Amino acid sequence: MGYPKLDTPEEEVKRWLNHIALICVSEEFQSLKRELESLYVRSNMDNVRIVAFQDALYAFLAQEDEDYRIYQYLSC
Repeated sequence: MGYPKLDTPEEEVKRWLNHIALICVSEEFQSLKRELESLYVRSNMDNVRIVAFQDALYAFLAQEDEDYRIYQYLSC
């Protein structure tokens, strides 16, 4: 995310934690996580729930980063 670095490290961490928490409770995130868990169970992966959570969160954060880059590009 392209947030300016004006906050103290503690404020920045709190903002990130709040942002991640909002992602994790969203229905879209929960749906993706369940879908990944289902796929990973069928693939006999280890630590299905943890890996699905990590992958879903990464996907959401990567998408936001991509959306931000596109917004920055189009704003120029």
